Amino acid sequence: MRVENFPLPGAKVAASEFIITGGGCAANAAVAIARLGGRAAFAGPIGGHDDNVSNRIVADLEAEGIDCTGAERVAGGAASVSLILLDATGEKSIATRRGANLNAALPADAVRLVADADAVLVDNRFPEFVTAVCQAARARNIPIVIDLDHATEPADPLLTLGSHVIASSEALHGSTGSSDLGAALQRVAKKLTGFLAVTDGPNGVYWLDNGAVRHMPAFKIEAVDTLGAGDAFHGAFTSALVESRGLEDALRFASAAAALKCTKFGGASGAATRAEVEAFLKGRS
Repeated sequence: MRVENFPLPGAKVAASEFIITGGGCAANAAVAIARLGGRAAFAGPIGGHDDNVSNRIVADLEAEGIDCTGAERVAGGAASVSLILLDATGEKSIATRRGANLNAALPADAVRLVADADAVLVDNRFPEFVTAVCQAARARNIPIVIDLDHATEPADPLLTLGSHVIASSEALHGSTGSSDLGAALQRVAKKLTGFLAVTDGPNGVYWLDNGAVRHMPAFKIEAVDTLGAGDAFHGAFTSALVESRGLEDALRFASAAAALKCTKFGGASGAATRAEVEAFLKGRS
């Protein structure tokens, strides 16, 4: 729902918009990739066929042209669901009922999941599931982009499987205890060998280049809804890698996709198309 201001305890506020849409890091990124013209497939643990939320998730993804045969339906499980309020500034307030009985799920055939993939993008919400996928992808020597969305240890074995690790500022702070994003990147880099970056919302993206911290400002836009912007960034960045773009070009392309997402209400449903991103970038330095 969109509201002018968040309600105080015990108070009511009027909402100007209301939608029901799918979400979650991997699902949002898959939608972003599909709308940018990529061929996307979703794999991950969701609830059984009697879980209406999970059924809605699959139906919405398939409507975007996304292959969901890798979704593991867990009998007795339930997918997460969130109530999200967005205020007039685009800031969000979220209450989430976490999924049930999903953490032990593993892919039925990780090798098959990546057999015809050009790249793999995972987040670390279900580390056991995605570790198997990353190991299969590594055997094929394809790019593995890891969305560090959940705070973990810098020496987390999952992160070492990534060719590109891009953290949210919140997750990076939680993983290192440092509010200095540059210092936090350099601390995590001691444990990794691949590309490492962090997104910081309207402050842009920071990354390491031969040990030096570099920065790309975010595009200036009027934010309507920031929900899913980071996921759009990861999806667009992965798409750009598959297209053999250079790192800075990939970061710029991803920044544009994230910025455009913020101009539209609706989480994943507000993901930008390829034509919209290219038009947005045209003439911008």
